[in-house]
Amino acid sequence: MEGRLEGRPGAGPRPEHPRRQHHVRRGGRGLRDGQHHPRRGPVLTEPTTPPTARPTPVGRAVDAWLTHLDVERGVSRNTLAAYRRDLARWSGHLAARGVTRPEDVTEAHVTDFLAGLREGDDEHPPLAASSAARTLVAVRGLHRFLALEGVLDTDPSRDVAPPRTPDRLPKAIALHEVERLLEAASVGDTPTSLRDRALLEVLYGTGARISEAVGLDVDDLDTTEGVVRLRGKGGKERIVPLGSYAREALAAWLVRGRPALATHGRGTPAVFLGVRGARLSRQSAWAVLRTAAERAHLTGHLSPHTLRHSFATHLLEGGADVRVVQELLGHASVTTTQIYTRVTVQQLREVYAQSHPRAR
Repeated sequence: MEGRLEGRPGAGPRPEHPRRQHHVRRGGRGLRDGQHHPRRGPVLTEPTTPPTARPTPVGRAVDAWLTHLDVERGVSRNTLAAYRRDLARWSGHLAARGVTRPEDVTEAHVTDFLAGLREGDDEHPPLAASSAARTLVAVRGLHRFLALEGVLDTDPSRDVAPPRTPDRLPKAIALHEVERLLEAASVGDTPTSLRDRALLEVLYGTGARISEAVGLDVDDLDTTEGVVRLRGKGGKERIVPLGSYAREALAAWLVRGRPALATHGRGTPAVFLGVRGARLSRQSAWAVLRTAAERAHLTGHLSPHTLRHSFATHLLEGGADVRVVQELLGHASVTTTQIYTRVTVQQLREVYAQSHPRAR
């Protein structure tokens, strides 16, 4: 487990790519597509319109916004892919109504689109309020960008409110269930078993998102200091401590498991490898969790984010300050983290209701 981290804990995000000016003229002409990211190559490999179709001004505007998010904002590829899918549906909605230019979009188009998302159609099932709200985020982001660039005089989506979503608390599992899950991941001493235990220990021990865990490189680990460097949304980095269980599981994997799988690959620096020696995919990481959950006889929906929720909830139950948990989770705002305090308050109410003689 070699490699020391450069920088200091709490260091800010890496410098963004130097700003590149987008030339966007009214009518959607003159949009620059296919810019290259300095480290990741071509930014847009899947245009909004099929290669045989002539791009519309709306399609070129979508490509320009996604390029802006990738090159200048450092938005993750997963988020970009989700936005592209959402905006492909938005573009189709507009095209069906004869709208191909951004400046011809009205607030009525946006509200009609939002209603259609909730109701569904012959090609799409109805979307839940949360999914419709996420799609609206992409639409509003696009038109806000066009207004700031001077393509639009006003943003037609500005006053469209997202649908109300149920106020759901994050789902965490109890500590004894976490322990059962982690034990179930350790079946034998095979390379994949060592990897699976290390992966789940890292997910629960650091609160990492699944994309952050599978994106880890060996140089992101510092066993001397007992910390790991995670790259979160927007390319922001944070330093998170590694507990003794995670360190031991990682050591076993890196020494006794990883070399065996690495012989099948081409020398990737990834911490977690698949059976062919390449970086472990998000889908394979999900499969690791599902298999362990089945072995542990844990019922109900369990996802990698459940371990992240459990990480935060158990920290707060143990007395951690909410702002410390915010830093560990990589939340930009403490408001996002405070939802976990409501989980623990709810648990306190349940204990009170069951235990206090005057609670009923």
